Amino acid sequence: MDSAQLLSLTGALRGREVVVVGDAVADEFVYGRVARVSREAPVLILEYDSSEIVAGGAGNAANNIAALGGRATLVALVGRDESGRRLVSSLHKGVETRRLLRVAGMPTPIKTRILAGGVHSAKQQVVRIDRGVSPQITPRVRAAFERTVLKTIARADAVLVSDYGSGLVTPALVQKIRRTLAQAGHPIPVLIDSRYRLLDFKGLTACTPNQSEVEQALGIQINDNTRALERAGREILERTRMQAVLITRGSHGMALFVRNGPVVHIPIFGTDAIVDVTGAGDTVVSAVTLALAAGSSFEDAARLANYAGGLVVMKRGTATVGTSELRRAISRDGRG
Repeated sequence: MDSAQLLSLTGALRGREVVVVGDAVADEFVYGRVARVSREAPVLILEYDSSEIVAGGAGNAANNIAALGGRATLVALVGRDESGRRLVSSLHKGVETRRLLRVAGMPTPIKTRILAGGVHSAKQQVVRIDRGVSPQITPRVRAAFERTVLKTIARADAVLVSDYGSGLVTPALVQKIRRTLAQAGHPIPVLIDSRYRLLDFKGLTACTPNQSEVEQALGIQINDNTRALERAGREILERTRMQAVLITRGSHGMALFVRNGPVVHIPIFGTDAIVDVTGAGDTVVSAVTLALAAGSSFEDAARLANYAGGLVVMKRGTATVGTSELRRAISRDGRG
């Protein structure tokens, strides 16, 4: 695919409606300056500088859909707390939030990353603290969530399911999504991004695991072994009965597996001097979903996502990629 075709595809993303279903997380970043080493223990003492909370998980996926010109409807649970309020306020203006369920008494899942650095050096993550990432979900709340999901997907161009392991997203729910769309005669792409239960989701359009998730799912080590990678990709494709599997490999790029077709190896876009991979998987699956919603092939969608992923890992924190910077990257690269 040449750059002109990819540029045309970026224009086709605009206005496509994607329902993003799953785990919304508040990503908190706390920045500090290294003052000295503590006398109490061999740890750094940081002087607090600033902090911010942005939408992570399904919230970040929805933000990426909107930043790329799509229309995202986010269906997720958010607590009625300060973290939830700040998460919602950080959502892109192109994200529809009327389907968010605000749950009293349930804490919003929050992942706090402490970043430290000197006055003239970049800040690096030194520790992460997770709170409320496996909330107690009552049967009543779960039922309300599922009703909202099934009602919302009726007019979508695609569905993106974001499973960060809270237990909110289940294989049973995803099968209900499939049946509802089939009964409505609405055959749209349904994609899954699952951190820990990849093999439990069957018969969807595509999944986008990273290499470490594939290794964990299959109990193997791939490392730089291309033949092992190709065997693993084919096994994931067969066991999940997906139409396509896109494995992201960091500085090694991506590998696309489709039924009855050759493996497509896509080299990394940009430099391998990666700044921050936080949320990069959300960017990739969002770009693939939006491209498929616009009618692209799996290979075209993967190549577009490769540019988006290459751009977002050069940004600090949970970030998005906009249409204009994506188009500039494609134009500069010129290889498609």
